[in-house]
Amino acid sequence: MALTLHYHPLSSHCWKLLIALAELGTPYEAQMVNLGDPAARTAFAGLWPTAKIPLLVDGDRVVPETAIQMEYLDHHHPGTTRLLPADFDRQLQVRLWDRLFDQYVMDPMQRYIGQMLRSAETRDALALAAHEQALGQAYDLIEGRRSDATWATGESFTMADCSAAPALFYASVIRPFSATHPRLAAYYERLLARPSVWAAIVQARPWFQYYPLRERLDARFLSD
Repeated sequence: MALTLHYHPLSSHCWKLLIALAELGTPYEAQMVNLGDPAARTAFAGLWPTAKIPLLVDGDRVVPETAIQMEYLDHHHPGTTRLLPADFDRQLQVRLWDRLFDQYVMDPMQRYIGQMLRSAETRDALALAAHEQALGQAYDLIEGRRSDATWATGESFTMADCSAAPALFYASVIRPFSATHPRLAAYYERLLARPSVWAAIVQARPWFQYYPLRERLDARFLSD
């Protein structure tokens, strides 16, 4: 049976898998999930109880959680790009940066967007400010630990970069990088120039109309 990705093109977490699959050159079937449809959500939960996207199905095997999914793909469906290096200590660095981007950039970004999806009168201004501040602290952390290497952990593109791209894309709309983050800003531009990353952005374009901060998106993301 074919490898199947259950996803939505606007989802930042799904971008990680779209980028990883493109880097590997792995053939797969894409199944878009409409979690706003109760019947579709119930059916999807039959595959995995949390009903979270993305979800990989490989034959009879269901693979949840993006970090696990990327490692699974790298091991069972290897391609020209290795998402995880062979050396154990380098693996730890890749996993660390994957977690840093997920927990300190992706998480406050999604919490901020969660507030923006609420009606204006029910938004928590203190929470919005706290999430934006958390992004600034994450930028400082990343800037202070980045070298001049091309990618997150060196000169090889890895699963850490798959995680960085969507996290930084959506986070930078909320809180643009400042002059104190030159290495982070340069790294972000290199990510945008990566064909696998740009393809995920292009695929999301028809859905940006539903993104609550669409008016803040750079024009280059909306059309060529």
